Amino acid sequence: MPPLLSGTAPVPYLSSCHHDPAACQPSPHRKSKAKPNGKKPAAEEKKMYLEPEYTRSRITDVGFKELVVLPREIDLNEWLASNTTTFFHHVNLQYSTISEFCTGEACQTMAVCNTQYYWYDERGKKVKCTAPQYVDFVMSSVQKLVTDEDVFPTKYGREFPSSFEALVKKICKYLFHVLAHIYWSHFKETLALELHGHLNTLYAHFILFAREFNLLDPKETAVMDDLTEVLCSGGGRGGGGGAGASGGGAGAQNHGKER
Repeated sequence: MPPLLSGTAPVPYLSSCHHDPAACQPSPHRKSKAKPNGKKPAAEEKKMYLEPEYTRSRITDVGFKELVVLPREIDLNEWLASNTTTFFHHVNLQYSTISEFCTGEACQTMAVCNTQYYWYDERGKKVKCTAPQYVDFVMSSVQKLVTDEDVFPTKYGREFPSSFEALVKKICKYLFHVLAHIYWSHFKETLALELHGHLNTLYAHFILFAREFNLLDPKETAVMDDLTEVLCSGGGRGGGGGAGASGGGAGAQNHGKER
């Protein structure tokens, strides 16, 4: 894949983070929403991440709605590949900043609001796992895909597989789960590390990119529609209500689900 055009490269969300960049490599760290038996912190029950003083925080005022549009000089698959790989690294790095708080004891299931996520192994068998285990499965499987020359070709003359778009959608679904978990279960720690601006910027960019190319099912993202509406209305510059969350509305998260 050729490098992105200058001026269109994704924002280095954690460039000012004081954590070790090596943590960006896949690791068995990850946490899901607090256990369903009531250990979710009270502050997070009130959705601290929706408070205006925090949703206004960004590390850039770039309008991502314009930034995500496919440049005329770039092939669609190349654009999807470059951005998907970059989002993977940013989400992995963002998660690494709170991974020490995401333990099997604290996050016994991979849950966001009333939705619980299960991993499906190569045989399609549903696996119930802790949030750290789920995130590890995500990062390991995505790392394997983005480094596979048959899936994400980097050499001249190599073609993308016919299943490429479906694989990108699968990756985006998993990355969304990780981002949603960070907000739902670890926003307090993210706030303490003063990295909420980075998280908000990453989330807005990722969601607007996924919308531009229909990479996420609105039913999948409905669990975070309230946050999406706040962060992504206005082209990702933030602020204000308005229409246009990915369908479903905030009320969609009031029903227990399994995925």
